Amino acid sequence: MAHTEEAKLHFLDYWRVIRVRWVLILLAFFLVLLTAAVVTYFQPREFQSSVVIEVKSTAQNVRIFGNMDPNMPVHDPQLAPTVFQIIQRTGILYPVIEDLNLQEKWSANGYRPSREQAYQRLRSKLDVQEVRNTDLLQISVFSTDPQEASDIANKIVGVYQSTRVEEEKEIMNRAVASMNEEVAKQQKKVDDAAAEVSRIREEEGIVDLNQEGTEDTQTAVNTMVVKQEGEVNDAETKVAVLSNQLQQIERLKGEDLMRMMPTLQIQDPTIQKIQPIYQETVAQEALLLNSGLGENHPKVRALRATKEVYVKQLEEQVTSIRSALEKNLRSAQTTRDELAKRLEQINQKQLASKNLSATYTRAKNNYIKEKLLLDGVRTRAQTHTMEMAMPRTAVSVKQVAEPPSFAARPRVGLNLALGALVGLVLGLGLAFFIEYLDTSVKTMDDVESLLGVPVLAIIPKNIKLLHKEPGDTPDAEAYRILRTNIEFNRKSPEANAISLVSGGPGEGKSTTLANLAFTSAQGGYTTLIVDADLRRPVQHAMFDVSNKIGLTNYLTTNMLLEDVILPTSVENLSLLPSGILPSDAVGILNSQRMSDMIAELKTRYDIVFLDSPPMLGVSDASVLASEVDQTIIVVQHRRFPRAMLTRVKQAILGVGGNVLGVVLNNVDLKHDQNYYYYTNYYGYYTPRDKEARHDSRRPASTAASNGSSGPEEY
Repeated sequence: MAHTEEAKLHFLDYWRVIRVRWVLILLAFFLVLLTAAVVTYFQPREFQSSVVIEVKSTAQNVRIFGNMDPNMPVHDPQLAPTVFQIIQRTGILYPVIEDLNLQEKWSANGYRPSREQAYQRLRSKLDVQEVRNTDLLQISVFSTDPQEASDIANKIVGVYQSTRVEEEKEIMNRAVASMNEEVAKQQKKVDDAAAEVSRIREEEGIVDLNQEGTEDTQTAVNTMVVKQEGEVNDAETKVAVLSNQLQQIERLKGEDLMRMMPTLQIQDPTIQKIQPIYQETVAQEALLLNSGLGENHPKVRALRATKEVYVKQLEEQVTSIRSALEKNLRSAQTTRDELAKRLEQINQKQLASKNLSATYTRAKNNYIKEKLLLDGVRTRAQTHTMEMAMPRTAVSVKQVAEPPSFAARPRVGLNLALGALVGLVLGLGLAFFIEYLDTSVKTMDDVESLLGVPVLAIIPKNIKLLHKEPGDTPDAEAYRILRTNIEFNRKSPEANAISLVSGGPGEGKSTTLANLAFTSAQGGYTTLIVDADLRRPVQHAMFDVSNKIGLTNYLTTNMLLEDVILPTSVENLSLLPSGILPSDAVGILNSQRMSDMIAELKTRYDIVFLDSPPMLGVSDASVLASEVDQTIIVVQHRRFPRAMLTRVKQAILGVGGNVLGVVLNNVDLKHDQNYYYYTNYYGYYTPRDKEARHDSRRPASTAASNGSSGPEEY
């Protein structure tokens, strides 16, 4: 919560600075805005013509020396930024200047610009922008001649297109020439390899019916050997399986054979049918025996008889299976022997057929390899030779530049908006800079932090003399607060001689004293005003009394106090005017008679106020500060530097005076809203003023009947 209040106060401070210096802000705002308008008005009208192109990447080096499809587009993320830079360089703009004869067109008063000067001028007219996340570029040209702007934009694209195509053709020509050289070198290697193969074939008398083929002559024989070996292995596996089954059947007898029958993997329908029934009979027999029936029980005996029948049937079937397995085993062994014999024959044939030289085979393989390489290089060279003859484009024009109908520069709205913004920022900056340089007293915190004494009252701006105002006014409340604070802050009731001083002239010290004395008199105090400002006395004029005799007469003659103290029109309030100052009595305040007079006046009156000259102007103020009990410093808001206020306090303390507090005078409540809570009593008087005006419109008899006798004092 505290943080919120602090932020609010800061905002109010900023708003106060703006309200105080609004004239300066508006002046800077309008000056900058007017300057922007004048500059905009006198700027030449320029037309903008734009062409939009799509840059294309052909990636020639990759396509020629790599394995990519020549017609497949390649995306290069760096291409558009590269073209962006190339278009603005002399390699493109110099040909544009020459083709359009811009040096002659831009000649003026017999002066023909150089090519470098024409380039700089053209560069200033050129604006190239990338379209984000695309390969598009927008090339804009500004000129006072719309036709010239469009011609230059289109010419730039044409020059870049032709330059790019020529560069790529040159690269392609060099690549094709290099490939043709490679083809010639490879052809020589093929011819040398063919001659070597022919020489070996003639020397060794080798007959090769497929001289250009790549198939090995031993491949078919090797395939047959591998196949035959697989068949022999399968036959061996079959013999081993049958032999194992036969051994298992011969080794097992009776019920052991019946139990192991499923593991022998014999696929016989009779056994597969009887075996489950037999196993179920064995299970039922075991169940009866476990239930408590004896070995000779009829049911047990019946099951055993049935089981024996099944065992007999299975044994008979196994006997027939054993005979079949023996026949199959003999047949498998015979087949295995025949396959092994055939494999031996094939191996002998393979050894006999290896009459070709190993040297010839290596030479032939080398010839075939070199020939394949030659075919590949020749094909690629032919492909790129045909591609070189095809038309090529480096860019695709998406929008052709045309002469515009309306000027693009200057941008009146944008210039005025920027001028207004800059003017506003400049005005605010000046206002806050001047506020920063302003070292005058602005807040109560300034006073209390500098002097270490309290602020007794905040006096609003434009307050008049209260004793001349009809009835009670809200302005009097500020002085009532001042009177109350004086009562609570002075040391004792006997410390009733109080002087009001200021640092310089014109801070409202005399008016503050007059209104304070009037408020004190209204409060029932017998009050005396001593006008001790002998050089610029004003108290007699404020209360409309004579100044022929006064303080100077009392101090320079033997007159009595009763002769120089004059009554005023205000009850309980008297005035001791300054009198006329003789030319030879400048230092009369610094006298024993002055000290005795103040002591005498303190006993006669409840409170004595002394109007003092400015503290830093003459020495009289220091004399008075040393004679009175308390001194109040009147400071005009936002007038003199804070350093002056410090010197005033030091001057008072230097002569042995005592600072009671400070009155912050002439505060502009319209601009300094920080003081609202110290002067919000004005809101309490407003309804009463309205009521008084309303009562004044009623007949006098009605007001009297209601007992209205004037405003009540707060």
